[in-house]
Amino acid sequence: MPSLPLRLSALLLALGLSACDDAPKFTQAEPGEARSGGGTTVRKTDQNAFSLPSANLPPSRRVDFSVGNSFFRNPWVIAPSTTTARDGLGPLFNTNACQGCHIKDGRGHPPAPDARNAVSMLIRLSIPDTPAYAKVIEQQGVVPEPVYGGQFQDMAVPGVTPEGKVRVDYSPVRVRFKDGTEVELRKPSLNITQLNYGPMHPDTRFSARVAPPMIGLGLLEAIPEEAILANAHAQAKAKNGIAGRPNRVWDDLQQKTVLGRFGWKAGQPNLNQQNVHAFSGDMGLTTHLRPFDDCTDAQTACKQAPNGNGPDGEPEVSDNILRLVLFYTRNLAVPARRDVGTPQVLAGKTLFYQAGCQSCHTPKYTTAADAAEPELANQVIRPYSDLLLHDMGDGLADNRTEFQAGGRDWRTPPLWGIGLTQAVSGHTQLLHDGRARNLLEAVLWHGGEAKAAQQQVLSFNAEQRAALLAFLNSL
Repeated sequence: MPSLPLRLSALLLALGLSACDDAPKFTQAEPGEARSGGGTTVRKTDQNAFSLPSANLPPSRRVDFSVGNSFFRNPWVIAPSTTTARDGLGPLFNTNACQGCHIKDGRGHPPAPDARNAVSMLIRLSIPDTPAYAKVIEQQGVVPEPVYGGQFQDMAVPGVTPEGKVRVDYSPVRVRFKDGTEVELRKPSLNITQLNYGPMHPDTRFSARVAPPMIGLGLLEAIPEEAILANAHAQAKAKNGIAGRPNRVWDDLQQKTVLGRFGWKAGQPNLNQQNVHAFSGDMGLTTHLRPFDDCTDAQTACKQAPNGNGPDGEPEVSDNILRLVLFYTRNLAVPARRDVGTPQVLAGKTLFYQAGCQSCHTPKYTTAADAAEPELANQVIRPYSDLLLHDMGDGLADNRTEFQAGGRDWRTPPLWGIGLTQAVSGHTQLLHDGRARNLLEAVLWHGGEAKAAQQQVLSFNAEQRAALLAFLNSL
């Protein structure tokens, strides 16, 4: 049997990748490449692959992880209730538990045609910016819709009316590869019906967002800011059409503008604030950072509904519960890669680089020495994201700004764990609104700055496409 290098060389030649090509040729796995999360990496590939603590988290610290998991997983209830640690749900909400959106700590999905509620997909709302809203834009990034607020909530507690219903319809979009193979994509059309608080502002902008996976978030938070900004500088200097930009967002605790890195448009600066806003918008739960329910002036029943705040003004989510959920979300581990040294995966990695995908999906970082948790510090990680905003073209545009993100901009999503989406979430619906039904469709929706990469992929033959997908599925 030929040796691995000989077999790989033959495969590269068969895929049209000769030694004179500019793209790097990967003939073997890099040292430590399978350990995407460095020392935090776990080895699990079943439906629980995204639900494990960092591998280097000592037993003495796993109790807090488990308690945080319980508050992440178990439902919150309506106030008043004898379950005082978990009451205060709503009055308006999208789900009653974090796991309702991040199913098995994995990826959400758009609603099925017969679904009663959108559940793991939410709809952001805003109206166009004007100078009169300068302070609102500085601190919220958008101007909320006056009647329905910044997020559409299709569920409510008894005595309060939900805001309405969400439905997604699709129309076909056909794409042809150079070899004649056709793929039918689906273009979503969002339908908001049964508006129970009157009409929306005529210029309301909508943005559908499915819940992203929870793995590796503490590691992303631990990437030094200068490393993210260095990506933006290097891309600008290259002048090759790739021009990632950092988002600058409001930090509620520090009361100032800082680097954004979480959310589909990098609209949140850190995990704690991401969690606080999710508790507020998704479940209607108060914290010290957001001590108010998500009700507008038009929603009087929402404002008058009972809440779960304590007699001393303690919010529904106490500082201790928030701390435990933060610890849990920081320490959800990234699973190890599979088959990193096989010829097909290595050939697919070569094609990934040939198409220029690594320009935005930056493979590797070393986390900061002063990371929030010691287990996350000084780790060599491979998230495949630059955490920057990129213009992704009209096809993916939501035409909704968010701080410094434009209507065609999206933050590069990390790719680690993407090959386990089916195992964990039971589907492979990808991109910010779940329109792509598989990895190939997700690639083909790339436009704007990624148009050249998409065109490269459209030139690939069947064997090349299979190799590229094998690489992506190994992540």
